[in-house]
Amino acid sequence: MVALALATSLMWGLADFGGGLLTRRMPALTVVLVSQLLAAAVLGVVVVATGAWNEAGERLWFAVAAGVVGPIAMLCFYRALALGPMGVVSPLVATAVAVPIGVAPVMGERPGAVQYTGILVAFAGIVLAGGPQLRGAPVQRRTLSHTMFAALGFGAVLALIAEASTTVTGLFLALFVQRVCNVAVGGAALYAAARRDRERAGGPQALAAALPALTFVGLADVAANATYALATRIGPVTVAAVLASLYPVVTALAARGMLRERLRAVQAAGAGLAMAGTLLLASG
Repeated sequence: MVALALATSLMWGLADFGGGLLTRRMPALTVVLVSQLLAAAVLGVVVVATGAWNEAGERLWFAVAAGVVGPIAMLCFYRALALGPMGVVSPLVATAVAVPIGVAPVMGERPGAVQYTGILVAFAGIVLAGGPQLRGAPVQRRTLSHTMFAALGFGAVLALIAEASTTVTGLFLALFVQRVCNVAVGGAALYAAARRDRERAGGPQALAAALPALTFVGLADVAANATYALATRIGPVTVAAVLASLYPVVTALAARGMLRERLRAVQAAGAGLAMAGTLLLASG
């Protein structure tokens, strides 16, 4: 279980890093659409091979909802990564775990003192991670707003996809349906943006050159979802969630090692608090 959860954090972290790099060279909508299209194709093969179609039922509507919300959150996330330091954006997005915890009372659960403490710590991290130049700096404000919208969206997806299946094969089908909806919503958004000349898909040569990276981003995201789901079925959910939530560390280390990103002290402290709050939320 520990190995699966750590593999989840590794793949999510590398997928975030790869997606962030791609959006610095091509439109974020293109990255979302193509990476999810490739992931949907692979998942379609898995669904057919495992006979997961037999798991179809009313719960798939949760996967449809997740597929509608997901592209919006992913687009906000990739734009935030393109605008701001990955070492700040990724830990803040990890506070998405607050959304499933927030809806837990509806399902008959009550957050404990540790979880409430995690919410406060994460919020403090959000404030500090904006840095001293937040006021009067449109780019920083926009980056932070994109990041928080992404966190809310990802949290909603986590809550929805958890209700979309009860078996492993059902999970495959749910992930496939989610990706198909991702492609439909992302394709519609890309078409609308292109009609307004605000965002273009990029030329065939640019897409061909980025195809390996786009494939990696899409498959790493799907594989991370699968390993996390398996980890929660093998061992305690709280332990799996804590280990999987370490993925921002992977992104931050990759950004520092490959991009030589340097963070201000207050931003690094804020990112650290956000990570600490995320761990408290997941372990409470």
